[in-house]
Amino acid sequence: MRTPFILTIICALLYTNLTEAQDPSNFQEQFQVNIKKSVSNIKIDGLLNEQTWESAGVAKDFHMKWPTDIGRPKRSTLVKISYDDTYLYFGIIARDTNYYIAQTLKRDNGLYESDAISIAIDPINRKTNGFVFSITPYNVQTEDLVNAGQSDMEMNFSWDNKWYSATTRYPDHWIAEIAIPLKTLRFEAGKKIWGLNFLRADLKNNEYSSWTDMPLNFNFFDFGYSGSLRWDVGPSSPGGNISFIPYTTGTLQNDTSNNTAKGNAGFDAKISLTPSLNLDLTYNPDFSQIEVDRQVTNLTRFDIFFPERRTFFLENNDLFSNFGIPPIRPFYSRTIGLDKNANKIPIIGGARLSGNLTPKTRIGLMSMQTGSTNDASSQNYSAFSFNQQVQARSVVRGYFLNRQSTQPTKVEEPIDIFGRNTGIEYNFVDKTSKWNAWTGHHRSFKPGIEGNEFYMNGGGGYLSKSLNIIIDMGRITDNYYADMGFINRIVNYDALLDTSIRKGFDQLYNETSYTFFPKTGKLNQIMLRLESFFTSNLNRIGKEQMQDFEIRLFFKNTSNMIFHSHLNRNELPFYTSFTDATPIPPGKYSAPSFGYTYNTDSRKKIYLKTDLEVGRFLNGKIFRYEVSATYRLQPLGNFVMSVQNAKLEFPHPYGKNNLLLIAPRVEINFTNNLFWTTFFQYNNQRNNFNINSRLQWRFKPMSDIFLVYTDNYFTDPFMKNKNRALVFKMNYWLNL
Repeated sequence: MRTPFILTIICALLYTNLTEAQDPSNFQEQFQVNIKKSVSNIKIDGLLNEQTWESAGVAKDFHMKWPTDIGRPKRSTLVKISYDDTYLYFGIIARDTNYYIAQTLKRDNGLYESDAISIAIDPINRKTNGFVFSITPYNVQTEDLVNAGQSDMEMNFSWDNKWYSATTRYPDHWIAEIAIPLKTLRFEAGKKIWGLNFLRADLKNNEYSSWTDMPLNFNFFDFGYSGSLRWDVGPSSPGGNISFIPYTTGTLQNDTSNNTAKGNAGFDAKISLTPSLNLDLTYNPDFSQIEVDRQVTNLTRFDIFFPERRTFFLENNDLFSNFGIPPIRPFYSRTIGLDKNANKIPIIGGARLSGNLTPKTRIGLMSMQTGSTNDASSQNYSAFSFNQQVQARSVVRGYFLNRQSTQPTKVEEPIDIFGRNTGIEYNFVDKTSKWNAWTGHHRSFKPGIEGNEFYMNGGGGYLSKSLNIIIDMGRITDNYYADMGFINRIVNYDALLDTSIRKGFDQLYNETSYTFFPKTGKLNQIMLRLESFFTSNLNRIGKEQMQDFEIRLFFKNTSNMIFHSHLNRNELPFYTSFTDATPIPPGKYSAPSFGYTYNTDSRKKIYLKTDLEVGRFLNGKIFRYEVSATYRLQPLGNFVMSVQNAKLEFPHPYGKNNLLLIAPRVEINFTNNLFWTTFFQYNNQRNNFNINSRLQWRFKPMSDIFLVYTDNYFTDPFMKNKNRALVFKMNYWLNL
């Protein structure tokens, strides 16, 4: 009786939300800005005193976007737009106070953490992909490429390009003046209608407002809900756009055996073959200036997924990396430059072609060549993918991947000579973006491996203001390999035999949430969320079922609170150990736990994040907490202290463990162009204490000097040094 009752409730809620569905098909008629060519030269100084601004096209009368999509924001925003043969111009007037919330002066800070105005532009106007540019009252720039189906969490802000801005601040408003080069915006020559939207972040009022009246449950860069930018004359092609970015480095390195000093040089290049198709080249790339990974405590039997941070791999990365569904990704760019034991190997160079071949067809083609080491042969990593838009917003996409040893004489095992993958997927999105569905089939190819080489998955979802439902199921067989991908469950470690065993599995994932919006009181939202994950090895041994139930409370002062319960039923297939004692034997374990999360008002100079969990863990007990305290000396810097601690106690003879991660972080912004960031990460689970300190001076637009110091020690024996290095790097951005 229970299951039909639950289904009845879900169906009733779904029907209620369907009646509220909003059709965005007329948005570009309802929200439009007509622009004409500039009648005077515009100086980017934040003053808006040129004659052009008096007759420029105007977007105004913004609508509430969050915490509710009803009504108008407390403070108004007005955007003026014009253009000339070289730039697209925006003049923004934002009503405000003389005090602003600014998390940092550092570039690429994101869209939601400071007072800001963001511009979303879809030059192709296919309602799938585009650009986002954001500016704060302190003239901090952020930009990114966005694509259909991308979430806020997937934005990495590592796509960089030159654009120009200036801001001025007054007692009751601030002004931003922006010039975006037309060469940066890949478009069809002569196209007179572009997709356009704006987002205003007013953190003091905890309000976000958008130009179009889009529903609360969609990202503001969902171009299905964009308005239109209408040109008096369709812009002509801006001509070739070639950027050449050479670099040079010098490194002093010390480890337990020797001291070395070396220099290096290389370059990146960006070439626009057409206004919408880009060729990226790299030779001898160096990523020494990239921010270190923020470590976490791993309480699973499997590897942790870390996001890609290397800039070369990030532009149009969805063309390669969005196949499959977590935790199975056929392509994972972090495998490039690592051997099978995760040791670094040098990248000699590579090329990547990506962008729109036609208005409805996007392609990606990449080839990277690595060098060899004493333990690994040189490798070539090649990838091809395509996205073909069908219907209004749906996509058929496919890929072919090839990892090939180019020194087969050094390969120890025949299975390592090559690894190939191919697959095709269909992603359906309806006009309102509320309904979506997906299905995919994937194959792998390895020397000497035949049979059981596939992965398939399918699912669907419904996304509305109140009700969200996602269901996904998949099967991965024993012999499915992804040499260029990430699969965190197929390899199982047997702690008793000290060996790894491949086991294919089935998985079923479901997430259902319902959100209430109180009209009075201190709460903005109340969310009830149920998440379940079931997996089983194909021989039906090794089943695992996880269920989470959460009550999330979002307050009007930006604080939030979560109460959650977790149940893990685990049919452990192999001996597993989280201590140095006897491994936990295979068997059936039921482990409930309960937790509480509370984050204070993020607008304050001091704010806290806390997370607590207590309960069972396999056949033992767990007490876990995480505390993070941030002091913001705005806009000059942020000082963060973060502590994660997990205490595990198992019955005799399985031992106990105390996993501790201490991670202070200091960020100091001397100016908009000079930054100093230092990480400390003490992680006894990885037996490593890391210090990483980076000074960055942006001496010209997109041109930098970095000075990076990194130091690694053992936590046991405490503070015994592993290695340290001091790196100087300079890159210079040239437009040819």
